[in-house]
Amino acid sequence: MPELTSRRGLLFGSAAVGAGALLAGCTSNESKDEPAANDQPAADDKPGKQVTIGFAGPQADHGWLNAINDNAKSRAKKYSDVTLEITEGSNDTAAQIGQIETLINKKVDVLVVLPADGKALTQVGLKAMRANIPVINLDRIFNTPQAYRCWIGGDNYGMGLNAGHYIGEKLKGKSGAKVIELAGLDNLELTKQRTQGFDDALKNYPNIQKVARQAAEFTVESGQAKMAQLLQAQSKFDALWNHDDDQGVGALRAIEQAGRDDFLMVGGAGALSAFQAIKQDDGVLKATVLYPPTMAASAIDLARALGQAKGVSGMAEFEIPASITLYSAVVDKANVDQYMPTGFK
Repeated sequence: MPELTSRRGLLFGSAAVGAGALLAGCTSNESKDEPAANDQPAADDKPGKQVTIGFAGPQADHGWLNAINDNAKSRAKKYSDVTLEITEGSNDTAAQIGQIETLINKKVDVLVVLPADGKALTQVGLKAMRANIPVINLDRIFNTPQAYRCWIGGDNYGMGLNAGHYIGEKLKGKSGAKVIELAGLDNLELTKQRTQGFDDALKNYPNIQKVARQAAEFTVESGQAKMAQLLQAQSKFDALWNHDDDQGVGALRAIEQAGRDDFLMVGGAGALSAFQAIKQDDGVLKATVLYPPTMAASAIDLARALGQAKGVSGMAEFEIPASITLYSAVVDKANVDQYMPTGFK
C-alpha cells in the first residue's frame, strides 16, 4: 500500500490471496506406475523443519501498515515450526537498516522485509542474500532482483484500473458524466501508478471526463481538507475515486459537512470502516478496491516454504515464484460480507 501505510486484520477468507491459499496441501492424480514429474514436497500446515523468520517493516503509523504487522504475527502463530523475530519498525532508513543487520547477525533462516524506502534499503537486502539468508521483499521493491529471492506485493496500477472500470460501468449510460480523483502523495510512484491505471480505464468510456484531481497524504486530516477543496471547486460531478480508505475517513467527513450525496464514491485498500459503510449502504461510498495487507501473511507462508526447502502447492515448479502480484478486487455490497473479516482498522 502506500509507501507510508499500515493495517489490521487476521487473514481469513479469500482475500488471503497469496501463499495462504497457494501453500495449502496438494493432491496428486499421478498413477503409481508412472514416475512423478515433480516429487518436491509442497509446503502445507503439517509441522516440519523449524524455521526462524526475521520480519522488518516500517513504523506502523497508518492503518494499513499496522495490519501488515498484525497479519505477519498472526500467520506465524499458526505454525508450531515457525519462530518470528520482529523488529520495532522505523521510517528512518538508517534505523531500519540497523534492525535488519541485527537480524542478519542473529543468523535467521529467512528475512521478510517491507522497506520504508526500497531504493535506500537495497544494499542491506543484498547483504542478507550474500550471507545466504533468502529475502522475501514485501510490497516496496528493492532496486535489483539480486537483493531478494521473492517479491510479493499489491498492484497499484490494477487498483486504478479496476476503480476506473467499476465507475465506468456504473456511469456508461450517462451522457457527459464527470468524475474526480482524490489521490495519495504525489511524490510516491504508487500514486502515479494508481492514477495511470484509473486514467487508462476511463479511456474505455468516452462519455466520462475526469474534471478534477487533488493529492492528499494518506491521512484523515489531509483527506478531509483536500476533499473540501474539491467539493468547493466542483459543484456537480458523478463519481469520486479516493486512493486510500484512511484518508477516505476524512473525505467522508467533508462530504457529510457539505451535505453532498449526489455522486458515488469508490475507495482504496480495504479498511473495515469502508466495508461497514458499504454494507450499510446509506451514503456515497459504494465500493473499495483492495490493496490487501494479507500479503504479509502470505510472505510468512513463502518464507516458511523457503526455510523448509519446499515448493508451492498447485504449481509444478520445484521452487517458489520469483514474484507474486496480488489482485486488486473490487468490494461492493454484493461481496462485502466475504471480505469483512480481512478489513483493517
